[in-house]
Amino acid sequence: MSAAEKAPVIFINGLIGTLKNQLIEGALEGRPCAAPDLLGYGSLASETTETIDIMAQVIHLEEWIEQHFAQRKVHLVGHSVGGVVAYVFALRYPQRVLSVISVEGNFSLKDAFWSSSVASLPRYEVEEMLAGYVAHPDTWLARSELKAESELVSRAVQWLKHQPATTLQAMARSVVAVTGSSDYPNQLQALFGRLPVRLLAGEKSLAGWDIPDWARSMAEGVVVMPGRGHLMMLEDPIGFGKQVAKVLAQIEEQNTAT
Repeated sequence: MSAAEKAPVIFINGLIGTLKNQLIEGALEGRPCAAPDLLGYGSLASETTETIDIMAQVIHLEEWIEQHFAQRKVHLVGHSVGGVVAYVFALRYPQRVLSVISVEGNFSLKDAFWSSSVASLPRYEVEEMLAGYVAHPDTWLARSELKAESELVSRAVQWLKHQPATTLQAMARSVVAVTGSSDYPNQLQALFGRLPVRLLAGEKSLAGWDIPDWARSMAEGVVVMPGRGHLMMLEDPIGFGKQVAKVLAQIEEQNTAT
């Protein structure tokens, strides 16, 4: 099978930014892949806030995949809040999904601690916070213990400008509602029992990821990216892309064997 014939990969960004990156895509060596703009992000930044939540993103993604890949099944790669979008997508449209790679996707309100903060702030404070980070991206990078090197700063500014504060708060409120639901763990356990799910973490941030015992035991494996943290794809897009490609190769090898 040629790379172009392999199942497409859909990258789903977290609360801030985009996983649309030629370096990530290049590491997949010709496999079809895409990082569609979510509602309120990038080309869709003007989306009405009232229409933005996790389920709306899921429905939007399904329509986008249908338009671009017809009925082909896809692999989902969701980062942080994007992991929640990937989980809910796979629950709603299991027939469209081959596997889920959760890149430190939120399992609980503990994982969504920053979203909880953004959700509860007055709107003007979220706007001021985002504007401050855009003006001083080194401050935002320092939150993840990243040095403000030129290429990294450039990518950080792109992420920070990719969505307005209204989108951040709408998504933050939705992810708090979803991950705080009493039924959320049961839904995830049903998902893990139905589809192959891999967990991908940065070595520096793994300890802070609130992975339930059941998720560790039910997941197809926990992959750790050496020397990186929660923003591994921002810090090292090529390395992140290679890590995803490696996981996908393992999934496909296992599928062939069975």
